[in-house]
Order: sequence, then C-alpha cells, then structure tokens
Amino acid sequence: MNIFKNIKSDFPASIVVFFVALPLCLGIALASGAPLFSGLIAGIIGGIVVGAMSGSQIGVSGPAAGLAAIVLTAIGALGGYENFLVAVVLGGVIQLVFGFLKAGIIGYYFPSSVIKGMLTGIGIIIILKQIPHFFGYDSDPEGDFAFFQVDGENTFSEIFNSLSFISPGATMIAVIGLAILLLWDKVLSKKGKIFKIIQGPLVAVAVGILFYVFTSSSETFSISQDHLVSVPIPDSFSSFIGQFSFPNFSAITRMDVWVTAFTIALVASLETLLCVEATDKLDPEKRVTPTNKELLAQGTGNIISGMIGGLPITQVIVRSSANIQSGGKSKMSAIIHGFLLLISVILIPRLLNMIPLSVLASILLIVGYKLAKPGLFKKMYLMGWKQFVPFTVTVLGIVFTDLLIGIGLGLMVGIVVILIKSYQNSHFLHIEDKSNGKHKIKMTLAEEVTFFNKGAILKELDQLPENTDLTLDVRKTRYLDNDIIEILQDFSEKAKNRNIDIHLISERGVVENPDSYIQFFQLRPKTA
Repeated sequence: MNIFKNIKSDFPASIVVFFVALPLCLGIALASGAPLFSGLIAGIIGGIVVGAMSGSQIGVSGPAAGLAAIVLTAIGALGGYENFLVAVVLGGVIQLVFGFLKAGIIGYYFPSSVIKGMLTGIGIIIILKQIPHFFGYDSDPEGDFAFFQVDGENTFSEIFNSLSFISPGATMIAVIGLAILLLWDKVLSKKGKIFKIIQGPLVAVAVGILFYVFTSSSETFSISQDHLVSVPIPDSFSSFIGQFSFPNFSAITRMDVWVTAFTIALVASLETLLCVEATDKLDPEKRVTPTNKELLAQGTGNIISGMIGGLPITQVIVRSSANIQSGGKSKMSAIIHGFLLLISVILIPRLLNMIPLSVLASILLIVGYKLAKPGLFKKMYLMGWKQFVPFTVTVLGIVFTDLLIGIGLGLMVGIVVILIKSYQNSHFLHIEDKSNGKHKIKMTLAEEVTFFNKGAILKELDQLPENTDLTLDVRKTRYLDNDIIEILQDFSEKAKNRNIDIHLISERGVVENPDSYIQFFQLRPKTA
C-alpha cells in the first residue's frame, strides 16, 4: 500500500490542521495550568505516533479541551506536574488494557442523534468561543470550551465583554482572513488546481503575518503581543531540551495518582470513541475505524506523551473535522501535521509568534459553521421527535455545560426515548366486532419482550372488557422476559373471574386457557 498516494490532498489538509492545532495545543495547556510546551508535545505525539498507529484514516489526535479541568485539578492535588505525568503514563497503560479487552465496542452504543448533536454542539461552541478572539479580546485561552471559563466568565459574557474591547488591527485582519477563506472556498478552489494545492488558510495566515509586520508601528492598527500566537522560544539546544518534563515515578504507589490515572483513561477513551464515531459519520468515504485498535494507539500515545512531559491525548473532533473539510484522504495528513508542529517549534518559533490569533479564529469560524449548519436542525426536526429531542438536548448540554456532560444528557434522553419506543412497540392489538355476546381481541407480542414492556402489556390486559375472547399470538416472539410470563400467569387467574377466555397461539399450535404460562414458555423451543 502506497502511503503517499493521496499526498496531493493530505499535505494541504495537514497545513490547515497544523494552523488549527497550534493555538489549541497552547491554549489547552494554558487552560490546564500546565507548561505551554506540554500542549505542543501532546500535539506532536498525537500526530506522529497516534496518527501512525491509528486505524482511523482521517482522525487527528492531540490534547483535548475536555480534559483541561481534570488536568488543572490533578496537578494541584498531586503536588506538581511531574507527579501528574505518572498518572498520564499509567492512564495510557490502562487504555492498552481497555484495547486488549475489546472495550472499544462501547462507542457503537451511542445513538446517531446524540453523535449528530455532539458535532453540532461543538460547531456552535467553536463559533461562540472564537468571536472574542476574532475581535482581538484574548483573555480566555484557546481551547477552553466549557461554558464556565477559567477566566471567571461564561461563553456569553465573554462575547459581550469583547464588544467593549475591540482591537481594530486584530479585527481588520480577521475580516480580511475570513474574506480570503470564503473567496478561496466558494470561488478560487473551482478555478484551478493551484488553488486546491495552496489552501486558503495558509494564504490567510501569511497575509496575517505581513499585516502584523507592516502595521507594527501604527498606533491604530498595530497588534499587541497578547493577540498573537505564543510559542516558547528556547535560547539554545539545551534550553529546548529543558522544556521537557519527566515523571516522578516515586509517586507511583500513591492511591490518588492511580485514581487520576483511571479518570484520565476513562475520560480520554470515551472522548476518543465518541470522536471516532462522529468522524466516521463525517468521512465522505464512510470508512469504519476499528475502535479497539484506536484505544491501543491512544494508550501508546499517552504513555510516550507522559514520559516526556506532554498532556493527555485523545482523538479530537475540531482537528479531525478541519482535516476532513480540507480534503484529507488518509492518515498521512495527521502524521504530517505532527511533523509540522515539531519542525516549526524548533526552526521557526519567532515566525509562528507573528501569527495573529484573530486570523486563526477566522479559520475556526469556518470549521464551526460547517459542523453546525442551520439546515441540520430542520433535517433532524423532520425526522421526528424521537431523533430531534436527544439531538437538541445534546446540543444545548454541550453549549451550556461541557462536552461530556452534554453527551451524557443527550444519552439519558436517548435512553428514555428507547424506553418509550419499547413501551409502545411491545405488542399490537387487533380488535374484531362483538359477536355471540363476546368481544374478540387478538394481541400479538413483539419479537423481544422485556421488563421494559411490563407496564404497557399490564395496562392493555387490565383494560380488557368482561366477556372477551383473547387470542395471544407469540409465534414471532423469540425472547419473553420472566416478568412478562408472571404477568400472564397472574392475569389468567383474573380472567376466570371476568369471563375472559384465552387462546395462546404458538409455533406448537393453539392452547386453550393454559394453566401454567411459566411451564409452557420454559418448555418452548428456544427458537420460538
């Protein structure tokens, strides 16, 4: 297999992912209370190591916003960053165990409506969180995607504050960058191959650097340092090596370290599996990622990241969706983006530090819009309330809390919908006209009838009128819960007092007024 066969698509996509990942790696590290370089380490390992090992062709891994609060708390609780790194390494080992135990199958049990809600919610969050950066108001770090922010504000109060502190220079280049992106996407990309090879985001960033250089002496349009990317700049090779941190393995016997490790492993694995499911839905080629292999790749990545001072890694939807939207075809785009991070922080950190954050915000606004197109709400609404309600709850939960809580709320609503559907679909009634003084009613049970259906069936049986011929058809029923059998057994006693005759139709024929349902269903062939 030629890994470079899609390089014409993968290389331009990797550049876009690089520009998206760079501020997020730094911002998530800042929001986590960790050294800035730790975010870059996680981004590099997530791209090169996890990208190479992963079974996902278009997923991109790196430090995740969803873990920032856990990391921030854990660093303080464990007494230092070196102690926390032990938990990261152990978390990676636990993820390897999850992979070997085939725990990746969990990802397949999330309803489609919740996954679509997750994508839409993240798209909205990206848009809302980037508005302040777009206007040059950067008090909250990139990568803080929670509703209640680390700077004490919330998503909406931050937007209102930004309107009072608009930076003219940052806003102007953000508008110019957005115009370039839209022009490239809607017009120029259709005019020639050169406009597909050279991506709009690369041009927007280059124009942003030039704008910063040429307006640096302007009183009105100059962009201050706090509105620029802030990559650590080492003075020498030894100072570069000094940016790496190493685990303090003497803390490995502490219980709180192990608790943190399990927390990291569980949350990182769940975020990864959700992202895998969502990314597969976005993939134009509809490829399916092997989830257990993904857990093994993520575990390996976290072990290496923790060993050299990096943050925990997960597969992340923001970078993955940017990869897909930019035309990435294979895992080479993720790997190349990792090498771009590595090379750039070594060779051109000063050039990177000339990139206005507002230009990167314009790139992320496009990514967010493509994830949360308004037409999707109408599409989900037309699919019916059973799809629309879990979708909407997931979106609102993500916007007003954070990613995992939002997904949890959507999942709970999805389970309630399933219970309601199960309640409704346990059986159906066919009522015939009254003749010979008796009602003729036929009840057909579903293929699988469990205790979830207990209330619906009990309600139907209790509402049967006196003087009824009830035909109970279980020919299609392959599984009947013992709770349902007991309901039928109890009802047979009540039926005698209400002059209700029961005819049980099974694969063995018709049984008139059976005395023991329990005995009957225990003797039935298992294929019934």
